[in-house]
Amino acid sequence: MYRYDELDHQVVRNRVLQFSNQMARYLKGEISEEAFLPLRLQNGLYVQKHAPMLRVAIPYGMLSSNQLRMLARICRDHDKDYCHITTRQNVQFNWVQLHEVPEILNLLASVEMHSIQTSGNCIRNTTSDPLAGVCNDEVADPRPYCEIIRQWSSLHPEFAFLPRKFKIAVIGADEDRASVRLHDIGLQLVRDDSDALGFKVWVGGGLGRTPMLAQVVREYLPQEQLLGYLKAILRVYNRYGRRDNKYKARIKILVGSLGIEAFTLQVEAEYQKNYRDDTLLTTEEIDYAKSFFSAPEYAPLIAETAAKPAQGSAYGRWLERNVKQHKVPGYRIVTISLKHKNQAPGDITTHQLEQIADLAQQYSFGEVRSTQQQNLLLTDVKSSDLYALWKQLDALDLATPTAGTLIDTVCCPGGDFCNLANARSLPINEAILQRFGDLQQLYNLGDISLRISGCINACAHHHIANIGILGVDKNGEEFYQITLGGETGQRSAVGKVLGPSLPMERVASAVEKIIDVYVEHRADKNDSFAAVYARLGKAPFKERVYASHS
Repeated sequence: MYRYDELDHQVVRNRVLQFSNQMARYLKGEISEEAFLPLRLQNGLYVQKHAPMLRVAIPYGMLSSNQLRMLARICRDHDKDYCHITTRQNVQFNWVQLHEVPEILNLLASVEMHSIQTSGNCIRNTTSDPLAGVCNDEVADPRPYCEIIRQWSSLHPEFAFLPRKFKIAVIGADEDRASVRLHDIGLQLVRDDSDALGFKVWVGGGLGRTPMLAQVVREYLPQEQLLGYLKAILRVYNRYGRRDNKYKARIKILVGSLGIEAFTLQVEAEYQKNYRDDTLLTTEEIDYAKSFFSAPEYAPLIAETAAKPAQGSAYGRWLERNVKQHKVPGYRIVTISLKHKNQAPGDITTHQLEQIADLAQQYSFGEVRSTQQQNLLLTDVKSSDLYALWKQLDALDLATPTAGTLIDTVCCPGGDFCNLANARSLPINEAILQRFGDLQQLYNLGDISLRISGCINACAHHHIANIGILGVDKNGEEFYQITLGGETGQRSAVGKVLGPSLPMERVASAVEKIIDVYVEHRADKNDSFAAVYARLGKAPFKERVYASHS
């Protein structure tokens, strides 16, 4: 993984010192609330319902054991003994004290971490495929390009105050495991007819109040032109993006109003005019970035030596759902599940962090990755170590064998924590868990995605779930809107609203009825929810959910 050089260290140290001074002045009353707002946001500091929240950047989802231990220390000394994994692969501390934030930032800097640009109207943390470098379907590893973008975009003065927040995702595989079409800019590594490496470029994706899928602006962009072309896109957005209405300020609105053809012409003209020659990435620069992501020293394993599970055993179920193939023979990719009945989805305790840090060192070259699904991964585990690893994860309540199932829920903190939320998310998740607790039933249903957002900001990305749930406010009461048919991956789709919003007590029952319709109409167990919904449309689902309350 990437290691800071002296310039990185100096930049982060200077930023911590600068914000420490700003915080001290604010606490003394020398900086107004209005003036302090953009300063704290660009350092990842929010003011939530109960306490300030600090969001820490996890570039492209990579963490070392040393960094996990520091996160655990911060949980113990400055929070309430846990933190939260977000859908942008970041980490959030929900109970920090304002006057302690500078010390937290100092601690993060000591292990090459920061919270720079995890909020505000700037380029946010660049996300990527959590299986980058270890999957079989990769054209090339996207992480070096994520790092190049991170270095280029961090504290870039021209793009520090964009019309609205801006998100970039990069993948290198055929399968889209980073939802690139839901980003302001999505990049996929591809090769042209001469086998030269470049990018397919999408622009204008996003969820929230107006969900849109990004559209292609370049089928092929040579890799050396990456930063110049990104700059051209951002220049056009900065020039023409709306600043009078934050709900219409995202680049997706600009792309939608201009049309993709006119927008593309603007970008190409900007690029040809200003950036063709002086912003090209050199081979040396690309190779330098790649040097930090070389493969670990894999053992030459030929035969698979994993322990054979008893049929239907807990270990066997975990192997089936939480372990994936690796591109290197004799190794596996393991999902550490942060989904079980005693914790909110994505939450992880101090003790669990410390133990995972040890397990990563013991079994996976000291590296852990965070995922958009609010889980963690150990990407380089020997097959022969799987049983021993499972026993230790199970003892930590981190081996729930439900990855990809209906109750591998993605869920925002909702109204229990967030000032922006219209409704609570966590009680809805708990009610659904109670109805779908039987593992065999879940396995029979196959892969189904469920996501729950507490407000229209869609932090849980409910629009792209097979079953999405959105909290809404109706005269001060909590109601929930259901969407069906969302997808992410090779085929992306935005879910459609099923019908009128429902009160909290009817949501779990509605999900159960939706699942009943799916099971009744699928051809066999390989017939996915998305395929069935595409065939039937929403009518039979709507009829079942609303029949008894019409």
